[in-house]
Amino acid sequence: MKNGEGFLAGLIKTDLPVCDKAASFLQSGFWGSFKAQFGWEAFAFKTVWKTESYEHEEKTLLVLRRRLAPAFALAYVPWGPELPAGIPFQDALEELANCLKKNLPKDTVFIRFDPPWLLDSDCQPTVPPFFIRAEADIQPPDSVILDLTQPMDSIIENMKPKWRYNWRLALKKGVKVKQAEKSEIAVFYKLLKETSERDKIAIHGFEYYRALFYSNYNTPDIRLYFAEYEGETLAGIVTLFRGADAVYLYGASSDNKRNFMPAYALQLKAIEDAKNRGCKSYDFFGIPPCNDTAHPMSGLYQFKTGFGGKIIHRPGSWDFSCRHYLYRIFRAAESLRSAIKTKKKKR
Repeated sequence: MKNGEGFLAGLIKTDLPVCDKAASFLQSGFWGSFKAQFGWEAFAFKTVWKTESYEHEEKTLLVLRRRLAPAFALAYVPWGPELPAGIPFQDALEELANCLKKNLPKDTVFIRFDPPWLLDSDCQPTVPPFFIRAEADIQPPDSVILDLTQPMDSIIENMKPKWRYNWRLALKKGVKVKQAEKSEIAVFYKLLKETSERDKIAIHGFEYYRALFYSNYNTPDIRLYFAEYEGETLAGIVTLFRGADAVYLYGASSDNKRNFMPAYALQLKAIEDAKNRGCKSYDFFGIPPCNDTAHPMSGLYQFKTGFGGKIIHRPGSWDFSCRHYLYRIFRAAESLRSAIKTKKKKR
């Protein structure tokens, strides 16, 4: 702490569009509006921080809240808080959690944070002792970030040789990549269901993905790409371009002609478009924490790291208990659900 004083000078409830100033799309007003269509309540705040020079600097904060049962709700801060330079995240998290507890409805049992700060390595972060590591991460703490400030030729050259070969193979086979119309989202969802059944992964309902493209809010540049061969759609991806950042959100593929390597052609097209749009980075948005061949998503690690980006690690999800007895009940239920899920994966 700074001379015994706190860093958080104020927490002011405000309107959702104010959050569009946030760096991350997960802290934006758009994301709050989008999640509000699916059972979440969005709260927007201005946070006022005392910097090292004792000046005040404002940031925005999006908090999502969901009622799980009567008199039982959780609050969630995705990739937040965003902080001015020089403020220690431990002190900031402690102060903010205590302040939010007073400003959220009384039936909020706990607040789950996904801090956006990068770790120096893949080691566990140090957080205030009263925070509890969540049983499951909501946002992926580990990812690959590709630098788009380098020339496109350098991006291709820095890919693994096999990745360059697969990309060129897709082109040689005649795979064509197009930016699809949002009205074609049903085609993507059909591929997504096929992928879910093949790879045993959970997906949202159709309306969730449709709403991304048909939001009434000030929607960022969200694009749907298809890789096609002779009129057949082989694979698709959904990407989000916002400010300096491009994010690969979702991908899906058919069981047909997977040896035509459509996924590689899709990624290179999205990367090139992001670069041409002025984005500085391309986030592959989620990999396993390390290169472990026993991990059920090991293939995802291999695929995303092969494009030559930098592997980064964030702290993951951490809980701040507001009502300790009810939180312990939730924690026990979540631990049991996680154990059952892990057991099923091993089978």
